[in-house]
Amino acid sequence: MRFKPGHHLVERELIEQTGVSRTTIREVLRQLAAEGLVVTVPNRGTVVATPTFEQAVELYEVRAVLEGMATRQFVQRASAAQIRELRSAFEEFERAAATEDKVSGLLEAKKRFYEVLFGGAGNSTVRSIVEGLQARVSLLRAASLSQPGRIPDSVEEIRAIVTAVEAGDPEAAARACAHHVEQAGQVVFRAMGEGR
Repeated sequence: MRFKPGHHLVERELIEQTGVSRTTIREVLRQLAAEGLVVTVPNRGTVVATPTFEQAVELYEVRAVLEGMATRQFVQRASAAQIRELRSAFEEFERAAATEDKVSGLLEAKKRFYEVLFGGAGNSTVRSIVEGLQARVSLLRAASLSQPGRIPDSVEEIRAIVTAVEAGDPEAAARACAHHVEQAGQVVFRAMGEGR
């Protein structure tokens, strides 16, 4: 179940969609509010949070550093099988980019790519931190991928990551990953009307 930023969350509808109790829905909404993923708007109720420009900038800065580090560690630590799996995940992403229903398929394929990447990096702390950011990232990722021209650019940026990984160059792989995150951020910032 995915909701876009600004979407009004109606308890009754959530109960019908999920089949869980009102108490459970309220507890989940409280937890999401504590994580900054939903907000309560007077006279409107609970809505999916819309990240501010500053929050988006901070999020993409942190992602560039952490994902670059994880990519460097992947090159240094991954097995040959994990490198092949990363290539396979990239090819899945590339196929998803060529389909009609691009965004939902791309989000799933990209999720798999990062699961392989973080698994092979072998750094549970970085993985845990990045996973903690994923809900906020997902609020922005769909906006990034839905911008004209972003999908082909994203495919080429991820191809550069995989190429550097396969070449065994940890610094080039880290730079390629950081570049990919920075480019995605620029697209989001422009979509928010505040490009840098």
